[in-house]
Amino acid sequence: MRVLILEDDILLAESLKEYLEVNNFEAEVLSYPEEIYSVEHFDIILLDLMLKDKKGEYILKEIRKKRLDLPIIVITAKNDMESKEICFEHGADDYIVKPFDPKELLLRIKALTKRIYCCENLRIDNVLIDFSGKKLYVDDLEVHLSRIEWELLCLLAQNRGKLVTMDKILSYIWGDKVVGTESIRTYIKNLRKALPDNFIVTYKGRGYKLK
Repeated sequence: MRVLILEDDILLAESLKEYLEVNNFEAEVLSYPEEIYSVEHFDIILLDLMLKDKKGEYILKEIRKKRLDLPIIVITAKNDMESKEICFEHGADDYIVKPFDPKELLLRIKALTKRIYCCENLRIDNVLIDFSGKKLYVDDLEVHLSRIEWELLCLLAQNRGKLVTMDKILSYIWGDKVVGTESIRTYIKNLRKALPDNFIVTYKGRGYKLK
C-alpha cells in the first residue's frame, strides 16, 4: 500500500516515512503543493495543513476533485474546532493533532484503509467475496471462516495479482504481537480447503498471491 506524505517539516516527514516502511508500507514525501496533483498512484494521503505557498485546506479540496475515494488523514498542529470542521467538510477522512505517537497514526491508517478498501464485492470465477457482509461464497454457498482466515483472505483480495509477503501478513493481522510464519501457513492451508484449487499461489519462503 502506497502512502503519500505531504509535509514540509522534513524531519517529521522522513521519520514517518521510515516508520511506515518498517511496517511494510511504501511511502513518498512531498513538501511543495504544486507537485501533488498526480495522486492516482497512492492508496492514502497524510496531509499537513501548514504547507508552503498553499493552505492544506485548499489542497484537500483540490485532491477531492480528482479522487473521491482516496483516504486522506490530516496531520496538523491546529487543534481548534473550526479547522477540524473545515477539513471534514472538504473531505478529510480523519484528523490527528501534532505531536502524536506514530503508532497511533499507523492504527488509524490501518483502520481507515481496511474499511475503505474492503467495501466492494469481488467475484472470481465461482467465488464471491462479500466485503461488506464479511462472507465468502463458493458456488453460491456460504463458506464459514474464522476471523483471522477472513482477514487473511481480505488482505490477499485487496492485493489481487500481487505478492503479499510474510512480513506484510504478520503486520496486517497480528500487528506487534510476535507470531511465527507457521501460523500463516496453517491459516493458508485452511483457506485453501475452502477455495478452488490453485486459487492461492505460494511463493515459497516469501508469501502468497491471489490468482
